[in-house]
Amino acid sequence: MVDVPWEQLFEAAELARQRAHAPYSKFHVGAVILCDDGSISAGCNVENASYGLTVCAERNAVGGMVLGGKKPVAVAIVVDSREPTPPCGMCRQVLAEFGAPTLPISSRTVSGTVAKWTIAELLPHAFTRSFL
Repeated sequence: MVDVPWEQLFEAAELARQRAHAPYSKFHVGAVILCDDGSISAGCNVENASYGLTVCAERNAVGGMVLGGKKPVAVAIVVDSREPTPPCGMCRQVLAEFGAPTLPISSRTVSGTVAKWTIAELLPHAFTRSFL
């Protein structure tokens, strides 16, 4: 089991959250992925007037991770809501594509409330390459 530097990850996710482009929902999200080489891939949500074109923070972070040829070790999310928010269903599926079922995911509000899950807890019956 990897010792996850959650506080460092949350700080990086907060910086990403501050760069979010969310003029419609006003729901600013930052996410970072701790990669297998110790680096961090960050992302923020980027909304679009054509709502279906919006990209979540988690998927933006995955894009950077993939570009670097890395694998996820942990995911940290910071949200400006009252409760910690897990990744949406689409992001859960994308994270399941790259992470083990035990991939730890933790969400923190800007006020400091934290929740933790694994990808298997969030998406217990993920569609994976084993079905293909």
